Amino acid sequence: MSATRLYQFLTAKPTRTQIWLWLGLSLLVSLVYSVPALREAWSGEYVIQDDARQHVFWMRRFLDPDLFPQDLMADYFQSVAPWGYASLYRLFAWFGIDPVELSKVLPLILGLITTGFCFGVALKILPIPIAGFTAATLLNQNLWMRDDLSSATPGAFFYPIFLAFLYYLLRCLLIPCLFTIALQGLFYPQSVFLSAGILLLRLLDWSDITKPRLNHSQIRFSSIGLGVAFLVMVLYAFKSSEFGAVIRLAEAKTLPAFAPTGWSAYFSDNFVQFWLCGKRSGMIPTEWCDLAKDQQDIARPWLLARFPSVWLGLLFPVVLLARNHFPLAQRLTHHWQVLWQALLVSIGLFLIAHILAFRLHLPNRYTEHSFRILLALAAGMTLVSLWDRLFQWCLSRKPMLATGLTALLAATLVFYPYSLEIDHEPFPVTGYVTGDAPSLYRFFANQPKDIVIASLSEAANQIPTFSQRSLLAGGEGYLLPYHPQYFQQLSQKLLDTAQAQYSPDLNQVKAFIDRYDVDFWLLDQESFQPDFNNPKSYLTQLFAQFPVETQPIKAQLAAGVVPALSQIPAACSVQRDGFRVLRARCILKQ
Repeated sequence: MSATRLYQFLTAKPTRTQIWLWLGLSLLVSLVYSVPALREAWSGEYVIQDDARQHVFWMRRFLDPDLFPQDLMADYFQSVAPWGYASLYRLFAWFGIDPVELSKVLPLILGLITTGFCFGVALKILPIPIAGFTAATLLNQNLWMRDDLSSATPGAFFYPIFLAFLYYLLRCLLIPCLFTIALQGLFYPQSVFLSAGILLLRLLDWSDITKPRLNHSQIRFSSIGLGVAFLVMVLYAFKSSEFGAVIRLAEAKTLPAFAPTGWSAYFSDNFVQFWLCGKRSGMIPTEWCDLAKDQQDIARPWLLARFPSVWLGLLFPVVLLARNHFPLAQRLTHHWQVLWQALLVSIGLFLIAHILAFRLHLPNRYTEHSFRILLALAAGMTLVSLWDRLFQWCLSRKPMLATGLTALLAATLVFYPYSLEIDHEPFPVTGYVTGDAPSLYRFFANQPKDIVIASLSEAANQIPTFSQRSLLAGGEGYLLPYHPQYFQQLSQKLLDTAQAQYSPDLNQVKAFIDRYDVDFWLLDQESFQPDFNNPKSYLTQLFAQFPVETQPIKAQLAAGVVPALSQIPAACSVQRDGFRVLRARCILKQ
């Protein structure tokens, strides 16, 4: 194919066949990126995505209602799960499909749906298929540079549903648009605020940005959409929680859990960390900061080349202002305005969430997901506009150079992410963790369903998922401080476990067992020889969440006081994968 014919094929008004071709290629790219994650998910018997450990483990109650009886952690995560999200897993469980196994398949499906709607939105903004392909490819890269999609938790559902909302909004299809707003409330309620803000802005005609006026053609559509969004938000606001109200700002400031080194780090004295790069408080998706952090210098210009969806997206306003110099950019439709509208709403809600402090959940929930989408769309428009200008320049001089440049650009676009490493994890980033104590998991899985396991070991956090048995109190991932009633109960159980585990008085250990009806106690090699000088030690991090309460335990260990639990005879225990499991009944007889 000659360079001229290639150019015409890529930029001419597309036929239905060409649209389906480029959509198919976009879906193929999504599939290519997700297959390694799928392979990793089934690489062993005990593999689970990190966030799914907390948000999915309790759903096995759908398969067996006798699991996790009176389990504080299971009850909490079930109570905070959006209704639609939980109902989807319940539906598949009704057909006998394990929720954990379903969580490994959903990322691929969600990725394909997201790709399809992203392609459609991009085509409405710039009606040539290569724009849709480019934007969808960049978005897929953004999604797989972070483990949100692979988690199959509520955040993963934001992308297909929000893009579906944008797609039907741009096509002015009222009923499907209203349906997506309802879905947002069922799966990721925070996104309803984004959709409502966009509908509110579209009540005005922004043709003259200095003098916006009422947009009569949008009044009916936006008004009905806002009505549905308001109804969804009211239902969400009045949803009662068995764990009470969310934490207030004043109380959060007193908790080490929200400190920079806390498990739910929120506050920071560093301006950039708090407002831009904070995992919960910052505006920017964390992987964009992590990529620069790995290089130790965010100012190096060549870093931009490693994240094209960012800098190309930021160049989109330049292309708009200079569109006379970019022939393809002149074909942008008025639908491009939805990008700045969604951006403005995202930033506004981010600031409001900071002002209201936890009442609208976390501020970054209003920017990190939408930013990935908006910058991918903007970057797609920018890249094809720049390619068009460069292609025409080459075409007038060396046509073969234009063809070669196009091939090189296409290959680079699709495969460059494999050269990246985000937070020390290669692309695609999945966040899967593998349990390395199979004998231990099988041992607990063979015990009665109503057992309770006490432990301060990091490995214990895997037991609810891999053994389907109740843990008295889990640490990181389970110890969420957003609802004080839950946090205080779980914290008390952890502190009581620590005090009993290191107490020299066996009677205190027995009283603890009786109080919480403990059946087993899981110990590891660090249990009685904690290295509090090692910041990476799990016990060091756990004790750091309760510095005042755990100080007497540290002093006791430093003085050489021998914990009674360490003196329990071997007859009361079994060894599994380097762990020691104590039988509580045997301890009571000592």
